[in-house]
Amino acid sequence: MDGARPERTTMDKKVTITCPCLFGLESVLSFEVKKLGGENITVSDGRVTFEGNLAMVAKANIWLRTAERVGIVIGKFRAETFTELFDGTAALPWEDFIGVDDQFPVKGWSRNSKLFSMSDCQSIIKRAIVRRFENVYHKEIFAETGAIYQVQFSILKDTVTLLLDTTGAGLHKRGYRANANEAPIKETIAAGIVDLARVRGDSLVYDPMCGSGTIVIEAALKALNIAPGIRRRFAAQSWKCFQNGVFDEVRREASAQVRRDAVFEAFASDIDPEAVRLTRENAAKAGVAGRIHVRQADIKDFAPEIPEGRRGVLITNPPYGERLLAASEAEEICRTMGQVFPQRDDLGYYIISPHDDFEGVFGREAVRRRKLYNGMIKCQVYMYFNSRHGEKA
Repeated sequence: MDGARPERTTMDKKVTITCPCLFGLESVLSFEVKKLGGENITVSDGRVTFEGNLAMVAKANIWLRTAERVGIVIGKFRAETFTELFDGTAALPWEDFIGVDDQFPVKGWSRNSKLFSMSDCQSIIKRAIVRRFENVYHKEIFAETGAIYQVQFSILKDTVTLLLDTTGAGLHKRGYRANANEAPIKETIAAGIVDLARVRGDSLVYDPMCGSGTIVIEAALKALNIAPGIRRRFAAQSWKCFQNGVFDEVRREASAQVRRDAVFEAFASDIDPEAVRLTRENAAKAGVAGRIHVRQADIKDFAPEIPEGRRGVLITNPPYGERLLAASEAEEICRTMGQVFPQRDDLGYYIISPHDDFEGVFGREAVRRRKLYNGMIKCQVYMYFNSRHGEKA
C-alpha cells in the first residue's frame, strides 16, 4: 500500500461472485448461473460461486430465480487468531470498491472455528478495513456518509471469506408479495420447484391450495421469461462502480426478452376466500394476472380439464402440521390428494411435504423425490409423472 489514490474497479474487471441458496437447490442455481454466462462455476452446500465482470453482478441480481443474494468476494484466508483475522482483512483491496466517504457496516457468522465471538470478529474486521483506508486515503477519521457497502464475513472451519453484499433485501423479495397469508412458501423455493417441474411457455400449471399465489406467480414469471428482479432496486445501484447505468441496461434487455406470445396459463384455487383475494392481488402486482385464473374451491373438487394435445403440471404446497394444521388434518389432506389426483399421462404432480410417510398416506410411491428446506423445515418434493416426458431429477 503506497498511499496513492486507488483506481476504482472498472466494469470489465473479473470478480468472484457468490450466491447462497436454500439447501437442495444448488444444482438448479448452478444451471441458472451457467445459462447466464457465469464462468468457473463451483458448487458447495447451499452456495454457488462463479466468476464474471460487474455487468454479471447486475445480471445475477435481476435474473437469478433461486439465489438468496449476490455477493462479490473480496478475499479468503485462514485465521485461527484475531491477529491473523486483522492482518488478512487489512491486506485486501477494499478501496477497489469502497470510497473514502462510504459506509461499510460489518456482519457475519462463524461455525466450527476457533474464532467464534461475532461481536469481536465484527469489531476486528471493521478496524482492519479502517487501517487499510488510513494507509490508502491518508486520513484517520472517516465520516461514512456515502453509499452503504455491507461487508459480510463467514468463518467456516477457520477459513474466513469476506465479501460485499450487492443485493440488499433478499432476492426472494420480488416486490409482488407485500401481503401473504400464514406460512407462505418462499419465492426462491417455489421457483426451484417450478424449474424441477420443467414449466415452459406452453405449460398449464395448477395449484389447488394456492395460499397467496407464490407458486403460480413464479411459474408465470418463468414461463413468460420475466426476470424476477426487474421491478426492484438493489444495494449496489448506489455504488460508484455501478453509476454507468448497467442495472438499467440489464432491465431494458430483460424487458425485451419477455415472451409475450407464450400460451402459458395457470389455474389457482383455495378453499379460503382470503387466499383467493391475495392471489389475485399479488398476481396483479407481478404483472401476470392475465395468465392466472383464480377461484375458491375445495381440494376434494379438483378436476382439471386439459385440452387434447396439451400437458399440465400440478405444483402445490399443502398446509401441514408444523405450519398450519394439526397432524391429523394434514394427513387427511394428503389422503384426499391421493384420491383426487389420478394417474394420467397429461398431468404431472409436484408436491412439497415434510410428512415422513407422505407416500403411504397419499397412496402412491413417487417417481422421484428431492430434499428441500422450506424455511427451517426439512421437506421432500414428491414427483409423480410419466417418465417418458423426461422431467428433471
